[in-house]
Amino acid sequence: MNDLDKIISVARKTIETEGNAILNLSQLIGDEFAKAVDYIYRSEGRVIVTGVGKSANIATKVVATLNSTGTPAIFMHAADAIHGDLGIIQENDTVICISKSGNTPEIKVLVPLIKASGNVLMGLTSNRESFLGQQCDYVLHAFVEKEACPNNLAPTTSTTAQLVMGDALAMSLLDLRGFSSKDFARFHPGGSLGKKLYLRVSDLTSLNEKPQVTPDTDIKRVIVEISEKLLGVTAVVENDRIVGIITDGDLRRMLTKVDNIAGLTAKDIMSLNPKRIDNDAMAVEALEMMDKNGITQILAEKGGIYSGVVHIHNLSKEGII
Repeated sequence: MNDLDKIISVARKTIETEGNAILNLSQLIGDEFAKAVDYIYRSEGRVIVTGVGKSANIATKVVATLNSTGTPAIFMHAADAIHGDLGIIQENDTVICISKSGNTPEIKVLVPLIKASGNVLMGLTSNRESFLGQQCDYVLHAFVEKEACPNNLAPTTSTTAQLVMGDALAMSLLDLRGFSSKDFARFHPGGSLGKKLYLRVSDLTSLNEKPQVTPDTDIKRVIVEISEKLLGVTAVVENDRIVGIITDGDLRRMLTKVDNIAGLTAKDIMSLNPKRIDNDAMAVEALEMMDKNGITQILAEKGGIYSGVVHIHNLSKEGII
């Protein structure tokens, strides 16, 4: 086997090993898991997630996922906890301790301290019979038969299992809370995901000029309007309502067909029944309409009244694309 074939083989075996372990986790979800989720849901406190080593890295991701889906959570490093950070834990908080073996020295020191404070302790561990598994109030069982590491040493399959179990916990809580896309947007206002859920057409039309002409506007004036407003398009408006559209493409096609443009007006070259979108629609809907119709601008209206233009560049700038 050459080097390239060996790389492919090792990579595939790693994915298969971890994938099989994840699938086996579903068999470990039962009443105890459900009761743990229900306890957190009914609790008035926060979720404190702790661990050491690679488990601590997973703990930070679990905390981030819980926070972003409606469950207040804080990361506490297990080693730091026994050197002063234990004060993070408040009276009604639930503590989740992540440890594959459940027998690390830091865990053995930390667990009795948490128990003494009266907080509910949950253990996310591969070993139900470990010190952590025996001492915690609820076991979130993330058993794995072996690591993907050929020496069965480097945390690989076990940390993947911890991450997946954390996601299962967070999604179960999300469902119980009825956490909606609007809630998600509220917690993600600065990211592209959030913008897809809250950014409206009106937020974009307000950024642009508002090109418009009437059906009787002279073609020269139409060209000036499109050039000055820098959107490659103008609406043709009558009594504040859209009756047509003229694009850069329409102008180019006109020039290939007509030698003398004198006397031509907007109504002579405009396209009727242009695609349009409500000003209160979501910006992502504008993108979907552009993709479907192969266009780069779309006219917006509110209550049938012309309100502006959304350009593909607006969507790109806002990170919607």
